[in-house]
Amino acid sequence: MQYDSDKQEIIIDEEFQMLLPPLEESVFLQLEQTLLQHGIRDPLVLWEGILIDGYNRYTISQTHNLPFNTVSMEFPSRDEVIIWIIENQRNRRNLTLMQHRFYRGLHYHAEKRIITNAEGRNQHTEVDGQSDHQPKTKSTSTRLAAQYNVSPKTIRRDAQLATAILAIGEISPEIKMDILSGKLHISNKQLHELASGTKEDIQELVKQIENGTFVSRAPPGAQDTDDDAKAHDETQTETGPSLDTADMQPWERQFTKMTDEFRSMVRTQSKPDDKKAVKTALRQYISMLENLYKEI
Repeated sequence: MQYDSDKQEIIIDEEFQMLLPPLEESVFLQLEQTLLQHGIRDPLVLWEGILIDGYNRYTISQTHNLPFNTVSMEFPSRDEVIIWIIENQRNRRNLTLMQHRFYRGLHYHAEKRIITNAEGRNQHTEVDGQSDHQPKTKSTSTRLAAQYNVSPKTIRRDAQLATAILAIGEISPEIKMDILSGKLHISNKQLHELASGTKEDIQELVKQIENGTFVSRAPPGAQDTDDDAKAHDETQTETGPSLDTADMQPWERQFTKMTDEFRSMVRTQSKPDDKKAVKTALRQYISMLENLYKEI
């Protein structure tokens, strides 16, 4: 439907907006020129009046007073919206490896909240002993591991990573975005430790980054030495062992790891001839290569 400022208010939700990776300045300017020339053709997506897709188009429309259409979607909860945004972004954007991990972790947290809320609603209807006879469903980490072609352990570690990055973002949104974009490197081990740390630990980290005294325990491109690397190795058991990276340069180790991840994603597809799945894996691989190119 056509947007009418007198009848409809677009609500900006900070939590939803922070899920969206910002466009690079050159890309944003290109989008702006395209919309000025051709208008805003794709509708903005709303949920209960809240904008959940089209933030850049909306920003440009407000700057230049451009008309636009909207479409409303229905979801039973905020967590369902979060999952939709995550899947929408993963299918549309070239994301960094850290962004992929962050989104997987957020997806895990959202799924867990949905399950907890559902159990709470159904608790008063259960008959004593009935749950003992119900078939057990797969764990959240197992289900998401199958969806993302990684191990359940990796999903759980991604959840820890997401917890730490969200906590950093509450103090400094700028540092959070630098971590996700790859401009700032914090090792997986440090992020996992922060996930179970205190607010003071997060504040100290932000302070060190801001005053330039922060030192990552592992340089960009170096082979991980924490448990997350072990989880990555576990995903290779069905596709063959990884190469020995002991004598490699840091960038060679990262390239090898990226290639192993790409092979794992492709080979573990439920349908080998699924061109859409292969294209998605290729898009992720190309994005990781681009980021490595910038680091070298």
